[in-house]
Amino acid sequence: MSDHSVAHGTFVVERDFPHPVSKVFAAWADPKKKHSWFGAATGNPPPVFEFRPGGRELLSGEMPNGQTHRFDVTYEDIVPENRIIYSYDMHMNGRKISVSLAAIEFTPTGSGTHLRLTEYGLYLDGLDNMEQRRHGTIHLIDQLGGYLEREAR
Repeated sequence: MSDHSVAHGTFVVERDFPHPVSKVFAAWADPKKKHSWFGAATGNPPPVFEFRPGGRELLSGEMPNGQTHRFDVTYEDIVPENRIIYSYDMHMNGRKISVSLAAIEFTPTGSGTHLRLTEYGLYLDGLDNMEQRRHGTIHLIDQLGGYLEREAR
């Protein structure tokens, strides 16, 4: 009997922001802006940030509980101010815990931007699961909203 397993899951997170698509997209595309809301928990800007199709992003850090995490991204497709598609591996304490494919879609609305993030994940060996990832993604999107509000002041 093997201790290795794969759990599959898909989730969607949607938000409406009262900011133009150009501002919301830039918060993902510019490394300094993205670090202000996405990577700030690690305290370190990404050592690799190549925002282009085929480019990579690498972010790692230690959490207050002592766990180390590594977020290793490959950008699959980018259409400015329209979509970002990326795949990524998550590692915790040196072990791969998941492999995911995500799409972020940016749609202009009368008063701002509708963001739709869809993620399909493969969660490995019981070390992660879809509900934990969905919860973490909601937290990140909430942090994005806070960043956009601070920037608009």
